Amino acid sequence: MIWVETIVNGILYGGLYGLLGVGLALIVGVMRVVNLSHGEFIVLSAFIGVSLVGVFPSVHPLVLLLPVAVIAFALGFALQAVLINRVVTRPDPFAAILLTFGVAVVMRNLMVEIYGADLRHLQAGRLAQASTGIGSLQVGVLPLLILALSVVLFTALQLLLTRTRFGRIVRATADHRDVVRLMGVNPGRVYNLVMGLSLALASVAGMLLAIRASFSPYSGVERLLVSFEVVVLGGLGTFWGAMLGGITLGVAELVGLRLDPNAGPLYAHLLFLAGVLLRPNGLFRVRT
Repeated sequence: MIWVETIVNGILYGGLYGLLGVGLALIVGVMRVVNLSHGEFIVLSAFIGVSLVGVFPSVHPLVLLLPVAVIAFALGFALQAVLINRVVTRPDPFAAILLTFGVAVVMRNLMVEIYGADLRHLQAGRLAQASTGIGSLQVGVLPLLILALSVVLFTALQLLLTRTRFGRIVRATADHRDVVRLMGVNPGRVYNLVMGLSLALASVAGMLLAIRASFSPYSGVERLLVSFEVVVLGGLGTFWGAMLGGITLGVAELVGLRLDPNAGPLYAHLLFLAGVLLRPNGLFRVRT
């Protein structure tokens, strides 16, 4: 029974991992750019949540998800409009990567300057201790809510990109950036909205992860690594693949901790390495 509980908890934790990576998957799929500042924005959203909790101490952190997401959307829109659009169309594929790396370094140092280097944690109150019975298992209510929210956001993103006019424009821009200009579409504006949406999703993941684990200004690298592994395991451009990739990593990490309490995320990283070697296009990408 202990292994069933471990796997269930791994699935719940992995849903959050999937949400960490879906924003990065969106950017890679639309702009063919790896945003190396993705992890720093995840951590920044958690610090914004800490600041808002300080201003509104009686408000539960989950209620602050929406305002933090709106702030992150605005930051992403501005980042893309002011900086990344200047280099995203260059033939040199490393220009945007180097730019986002520089943004990540600056953001990390600014967060240290403003918030300090101490570990922080968002308190969920009684909700963090609440549990419910599923058969003979006792499962935390908060992890169930996080998984449900992740599924809702994944579904909403999928519907947005496949059932709306905006989604059709985004997909057309991703496939034929120069052609859509002839149809009166400004790719730069599309990229602004996509980056804003990407960081809004990342901010939700950052807030939820801050409720479940401690963080500091130096946690961005770890968050970026998990996001990248989720994207690669799921297969580039497949959002539900990112969810499955995150669940796979979550289960591997908790099973590894059950086998070796000192392992940390080692087994998840080993699974990622094995997945890349066995199926470089992604474990959950459908071959055509």
